[in-house]
Amino acid sequence: MTINQNQTILEARRREFGAFLRSRREKLTPASVGLPEGFRRRTPGLRREEVALLAGVGATWYTWLEQGRDVRASTEVLSALADALRLDPAERRHLFTLSDRPSTEMPSRGPEEVPESLRRMLASLTSQPAYVLGRRWDVLAWNSAAVALFGDYGLLQGDARNTVHRVFTDPAHRKLLVDWEIVAANSLAMFRADSARYAGDPDFERLIATLTQASPEFRAWWPKQEVLRPLAGHKRLRHPQGGLMTFEYTALAVIDRPDMKLVVYTPLDEDGTGEKLKTLLGQNAKS
Repeated sequence: MTINQNQTILEARRREFGAFLRSRREKLTPASVGLPEGFRRRTPGLRREEVALLAGVGATWYTWLEQGRDVRASTEVLSALADALRLDPAERRHLFTLSDRPSTEMPSRGPEEVPESLRRMLASLTSQPAYVLGRRWDVLAWNSAAVALFGDYGLLQGDARNTVHRVFTDPAHRKLLVDWEIVAANSLAMFRADSARYAGDPDFERLIATLTQASPEFRAWWPKQEVLRPLAGHKRLRHPQGGLMTFEYTALAVIDRPDMKLVVYTPLDEDGTGEKLKTLLGQNAKS
């Protein structure tokens, strides 16, 4: 990309950023942000000076932002503008994206609810084991194929239903994973990357402390600070009834639940995995 092309893109992004600020300013009323109505207004929404006041920035500087001038807002100022303009999470992310800054959206807290549409999708995957992971990698929902392959998650309580906890502390699950050391090390590195947003969170800290106490491998590897982005790949399992099976696994982000992911295991032709899985599913349906 040439310097001129790059400059054109930057100018277009600044114009879009300014237009987005203006559109959100015009949607608000003084009463909605706790300001007096004052004199009759010729245009809808808040005045630029009012937004600047609410965000704690200079009125001239804010005007330059709306005009798409070459000025850069810090992360702190972007957060202040998002608060002043009463942006919802999607609008806040958009504001930060247009400004080419990482979003400071607060991580979610409280109970996690799996959408019914996602539960229906899980149920429809009759020949692909699949489950939904929450922000702490707890298994929140699963299908019957996952039960046949990994066991009944409904019988597990608390940390036992956490995938990292299961990898490092459940002897039966460890035996199931043919390449346990590789899977465990990669899982730990991906979990660390995902958990960065929750540094200091009591639920995460308690889980990490529990695993540090329970698993020598976790205790040795966690301080290494290894991180990986979410991976797709192959996983070999040695099932006590089905024998050796090979799956391709993929983790898919859930768009409206940023801390939730759908993990799907697709049986490969290797080791007769598809036929073995069918047999397992049939046995599981009869039991």
